[in-house]
Amino acid sequence: MAAHASSRVTNDRVKNAPTKICAVVPAAGRATRLGGGSPKLLADLGNGETVWSHLSRNLIAVAGHVNVIVSPDGEPAIREAIESAKLAAQVSLSIQSAPTGMGDAIFCGYPVWSRADVILIVWGDQVFVSRETLSKACALHGGNARTVVLPVVRLPQPYVEYVFGTDGRLESVRQSREDDACAPGGYGDLGTFALSVAGLRDRWTSYLAQVKPGSATGETNFLPFLPHLAAGGWTVERMDVADAREARGINTPDDLEFFRQTLARERQLTGKGTL
Repeated sequence: MAAHASSRVTNDRVKNAPTKICAVVPAAGRATRLGGGSPKLLADLGNGETVWSHLSRNLIAVAGHVNVIVSPDGEPAIREAIESAKLAAQVSLSIQSAPTGMGDAIFCGYPVWSRADVILIVWGDQVFVSRETLSKACALHGGNARTVVLPVVRLPQPYVEYVFGTDGRLESVRQSREDDACAPGGYGDLGTFALSVAGLRDRWTSYLAQVKPGSATGETNFLPFLPHLAAGGWTVERMDVADAREARGINTPDDLEFFRQTLARERQLTGKGTL
């Protein structure tokens, strides 16, 4: 049932992307590995940039609204950043009261994104996902019913690996954090997913009724929900991305320094810091 698709999308398809797109940014993590006291979304990228200021520009360019999922502790600082940038009309906050996993975080925003046709989920630490990739993912989705667009890239050692069958169907997801073995050169994600809204919450409810929490984390993870959708008749379109850097998020101080240096080089070359 699922289809195999490349990342090649025509300009016409980009122009004709659905207008009712809500970007959803799960950002309720505590960022303890970065050693800072503020939310990861507000991490400093240099020259007045933060993860949020960079990510929000790209998301607002492709989505009609952005819903950020925050923790109770992180809510005041993130709300202040949104209001200071005069984005309150375009960005809303939903609160995840306890850190119980990405799936729960996403569905905390359901009252907001349920009004859209498509949700564009982007993890709150995915600084390097390009605006082109976001636009192509939305265009490839096209507002089709029961459809997921999954941007992927081959990685030397993926942290999460997506396994596709010979027919292009998404069969399973392997997660290092749950002690699964991921194959070298396998497909990893970009922390970016475009999903149809209609029927999604019902499928999530069905998934929760039959899935067991992760053996290592004890969480009900979101990523295995994608092959569950494929098995239930949803189309999962694989969108191949060439630049493996787009898969890198900010999880450690080394990751943060990498993005700071990358942005600094970009500014020197172009006078901008757009990644």
